[in-house]
Amino acid sequence: MKRLILYLPFVLLTFGCRNGNDEPDAYGSFEATEVTVSSLANGRLMALAVEEGQLLDSGQMVGFIDTTDLHLKKLQGMEQKNATGSRKDDILAQIAVQEQSRDNILIEKDRVEKLLRDGAATRKQLDDINSQLKLIDRQIGALKTQFGGIDDQVGSTEQQIAQLRESISNARILNPVKGTVLTKFAETGEVTTFGKPLYRIADLRVMELRVYVSGAQLPHIKIGDRVEVRIDKDEKTNTKAEGTVSWISQTAEFTPKTIQTKEERVNLVYAVKVRVANDGSLKIGMPGEIKFISH
Repeated sequence: MKRLILYLPFVLLTFGCRNGNDEPDAYGSFEATEVTVSSLANGRLMALAVEEGQLLDSGQMVGFIDTTDLHLKKLQGMEQKNATGSRKDDILAQIAVQEQSRDNILIEKDRVEKLLRDGAATRKQLDDINSQLKLIDRQIGALKTQFGGIDDQVGSTEQQIAQLRESISNARILNPVKGTVLTKFAETGEVTTFGKPLYRIADLRVMELRVYVSGAQLPHIKIGDRVEVRIDKDEKTNTKAEGTVSWISQTAEFTPKTIQTKEERVNLVYAVKVRVANDGSLKIGMPGEIKFISH
């Protein structure tokens, strides 16, 4: 009986110390930054080479949308630009004719001035020649003013062509980030519109465990701290990994309903994100817990 009495406190002490040291400091679930890739053009989806679970590189072309209508509009705009620009050549030819006429009138003016000095011509003849020169100068000036309008039309057409080129470029579906395709929303052959989701992707190489800590724990945590991350392996054992605190919320919130007991869910806590390298076993939404590492 004495042996039992002496042994029992030792068992309780051992259990209590092991439980206290091994108890997790915070609970949460894993998440990743998900990116929804949407259509940037309207039209039939000619190809979309993505499948759920597929790993894609950043900038990889994964599909394209029909651009036949846009291409035809671009060709029409280029023809319009060339036609508008050719009007400059017509105006230059008209100006050349007017300037030649002006040169001829100037020669005639010199001849009439000499005759006028000799008394062989009248003042009216000289006045008529000066009137002709003024008329030609106005005509040449009017022709030159058309250049500005033509340049404006050409510039406007060039902008339209540039917009069409941009729309054609946007019809190419480029994957924005390196990651794994989580969900596919569209299929080849479907008609899509601007802003319609095509698929969702996330970089699963590094996951974030969002946990919640109390106000009492908060002063002892800072960004960059290393923590022990635990993931359920089976009902009794955990898989352990090392994580790094990457973000700490500045505002308190009520504990999420999925965390712990009803009494604890009404407490104010702070969200903390812990970055964990993923060997492929971590999944979005998987529960996890952390244990702070003593410094």
